Amino acid sequence: MKLNLLSCDAPRPDRRAIAKCMIEICSNISGSLANELTDILLEGDAIDIEVDDKNTASGLRALRKLSIDYEIIE
Repeated sequence: MKLNLLSCDAPRPDRRAIAKCMIEICSNISGSLANELTDILLEGDAIDIEVDDKNTASGLRALRKLSIDYEIIE
């Protein structure tokens, strides 16, 4: 499933938790790429990620817990 991460509305976003979440839910993402994508997201730009089918429900729940707005592309 493809997701478009739109923004993070947390008053004090936890960069490390967001990057760790991306590593856990995405199919092929490294730690350095997750950190780069986290920085891009927190700067206000949307990013596209692909979530493993087995992690879809828990991944969406984790994103909501981190106050990340997303839209489902596929």
